[in-house]
Amino acid sequence: MVLPVTETHGDADSHASAAPIAIRVSNLSKCYPIYTSPKDRLLQMFLRSRKALYKEFWALRDVSFTVRRGETVAIIGRNGSGKSTLLQMICGTLNPSSGEVEVTGKVAALLELGAGFNPEFTGRENVYMAASLYGLTNDQIDLRFEKIATFADIGEHLDEPVKTYSSGMYVRLAFAVIAHVDADILIVDEALSVGDAVFTQKCMRFIREFQKKGTLLFVSHDMSSVLNLCKRAIWLGNGNIVQAGPAKEIAEAYLQYTLQQVYGEGAELTAIQPASGSGEPHQEEEDLPVNHEAQVPPILNYESQVALQDNLARANGWKSGAAEITAVGLAREDGSPQTVFHGGERVRLSITAVSKEGLDRPILGFLVRDRLGQDLFGENTLPFTSSNTIAVEAGQFFCGEFVFTLPMLPNGQYSVMVSVADGDLYNNVQHHWLHDALILNVSSSKIRWGLIGIPFEKVSLKTTS
Repeated sequence: MVLPVTETHGDADSHASAAPIAIRVSNLSKCYPIYTSPKDRLLQMFLRSRKALYKEFWALRDVSFTVRRGETVAIIGRNGSGKSTLLQMICGTLNPSSGEVEVTGKVAALLELGAGFNPEFTGRENVYMAASLYGLTNDQIDLRFEKIATFADIGEHLDEPVKTYSSGMYVRLAFAVIAHVDADILIVDEALSVGDAVFTQKCMRFIREFQKKGTLLFVSHDMSSVLNLCKRAIWLGNGNIVQAGPAKEIAEAYLQYTLQQVYGEGAELTAIQPASGSGEPHQEEEDLPVNHEAQVPPILNYESQVALQDNLARANGWKSGAAEITAVGLAREDGSPQTVFHGGERVRLSITAVSKEGLDRPILGFLVRDRLGQDLFGENTLPFTSSNTIAVEAGQFFCGEFVFTLPMLPNGQYSVMVSVADGDLYNNVQHHWLHDALILNVSSSKIRWGLIGIPFEKVSLKTTS
């Protein structure tokens, strides 16, 4: 495996700004009448507009924005801010009280759990029903059914009523359908939060492929997901647009807002603007008293556990037939077998493969990814083989080993992607690529900062005079 070069998107923004408009929302509003008792609702039918026996609740009010074809736009906001109402009106399942929505292209949506499927129907029957609502004929669904079933990966449950499904199974099937209806616009509302790590990454891979040709509206409370997928974000609050702009800017503002809501009057958060310079004199630092008797080992007890799960048999990806990965392992550097790690220890990751054909310059490598599919760290054998050329014959086994210090990972699930290639840094062929060969389940009672962490040997606090 050769680690890919990160693409730059300098030209993408200019192309997006010139693209046709896929979604236009103009002064969109939705008002619900709230009655204090059922009889008031009945009386209102007779009184009509002469007297209002209800209070108005504006779920959405005077919202306007455009989304151009090929854009990925996040919709963020607290529960009750109007996100789901907005999406339903864009999908056409809810009529606005005023304003207009113009949509160009076929829309496929995965909204709140439970929408779109008949709970009494089997998964198979719901696939045909849902896909037909997106305009597919029975013959077209027949041709795509196996792909839908494979994507959902729920096995024999496909022929059971969906009312018996777990939330994860339901989302698997619903996402599998919208992934195979040739939509121009995809709307995903918090659906990926209930999937397991393997399925979430499968969805993320589909979404990234869809982004190359389609328009995506993505709703999430997870700002890392927003930053990972979106260049632009719209923040809704109390039915109005609070702020819209670059995803990073909006995510940072929203984070400050949510923290302020948590802190209340206990603390007031103020945005800090980057300073161009400071004319204040440098202040010398003074160390606080330190206990020098316990500098080593590290003073922080991270109390984490990383449970290892071999997923090689279920991993998906591709292979050419020229070589195949047969085993992936993670153990302590001294070779002692272990399935639970604590982070910070020296480990050895091994990848074993067999050559089906002769390989002149084989490469083995791995990437560790978080549940969103973000690459955290990885390596390949090129640093070794660039100065120690090794060729393998057909039928010969070969193994790559990587020794490193296991990072302190935040809680969650992580996957290890592994691959075997032949070539060099600039010209190579990936013969076997497995997305989820290993699953790392991290559990810790301590807070972790960032995507990955390291064990610190010293943390101190100083005063300035």
